[in-house]
Amino acid sequence: MLNNSVITFRLKEGDEYIELIKLLKVTNVAESGAMAKIMVSNGEVRRNGSTELRKRAKIRAGEIISTLGYEIRVN
Repeated sequence: MLNNSVITFRLKEGDEYIELIKLLKVTNVAESGAMAKIMVSNGEVRRNGSTELRKRAKIRAGEIISTLGYEIRVN
């Protein structure tokens, strides 16, 4: 990882979580849902420091997702 880009993502009002592949797509870390699924399947995505292999993992406020030099902080 050369440069770490920090992205802050705020959950919509009333939402408890966002699915991992949707988060990667809406933050433009993945170009498509298919790319997001491949990234997760390949073990390239870390959730709070641990590899996350569940594509539809429920990501909640306070969690940090990191992949490909990006760090997504969910609020």
